[in-house]
Amino acid sequence: MKILAAVVTHNRFKLLQRCYGSILQQTKSPNEILIVDNDSTDETHEYFKDSECTYIRQENTGSAGGWNTAIGYALDNKFDFIWLMDDDGFPDSEALEELTKNFNNDFSCLSSIVISENNHEKFVFPFPKLSSSNLPSLFSLPRKYYTVRSIQRYLNNNQYHYVHLFNGALISTSAIRTIGNVDTSYYMFGDEVDFFFRLQKAGKVRSQFSSKHYHPDVSKRLLNQKKIYFYLRNSIILNKKYFDHFFIRSLLNIIAILIRVSARNGFFSLISLFFGKLKTSFFLGIFHGITNYKSYDKFK
Repeated sequence: MKILAAVVTHNRFKLLQRCYGSILQQTKSPNEILIVDNDSTDETHEYFKDSECTYIRQENTGSAGGWNTAIGYALDNKFDFIWLMDDDGFPDSEALEELTKNFNNDFSCLSSIVISENNHEKFVFPFPKLSSSNLPSLFSLPRKYYTVRSIQRYLNNNQYHYVHLFNGALISTSAIRTIGNVDTSYYMFGDEVDFFFRLQKAGKVRSQFSSKHYHPDVSKRLLNQKKIYFYLRNSIILNKKYFDHFFIRSLLNIIAILIRVSARNGFFSLISLFFGKLKTSFFLGIFHGITNYKSYDKFK
């Protein structure tokens, strides 16, 4: 079992150091560690260029471009598995060991659960309640599970039929050879959702609740033009491609952006979505989502 641990990073040097240190402290060590640097301008390059890990610095092609490079490296160098994670989270010391011992031949991906670094009972990214077709349910209450305790009775063999990819996800490279690499046209937001649905065509995709990945709270991070545009555009494209109730889901995505911009950036930024500098990213994101326009040059 030849495993590549891969981290994609951009201007989060201190958090990246923590993540890298946690990989080194695993009870089961990966065979190699790869850092894909999306053109950071902080200390990242100076620190990692001469480190013991493999280091690739490239043009900032978004998270999707970073994952694509990491996966391409794993395929080219004949790894059996790739263990993917962002720079801001970090794995529990037993995370990889738990994933490998529970990974069966019928899996394409087994992922850690992503929990708050300050509250190990709380999910950073809530799990959706699933419908009979294993899609996130629209019409049930609650629609999401926010704590580990709330989802326990829905687990099967301590696993759940949904993952939040790229936060400690162990993926079979043979499955990737079947479905292809991450689609770089998503740039950011939604690349993981598209890859999740494609991975299901090659095997089971599950979250392993005995494997934990710690992550900071993301609910207060500011939203800039780029994030607003790609969230809206990619969400609408994915709603059309994979989900039911396209109109309702897309409307909920638009409402979510209005709420998040108001809560994180302030009321005047909410006004800016309609009349100010955020207007272009807001309306263009919706239009490009509906028209399935997937170039990203304007906002990359």
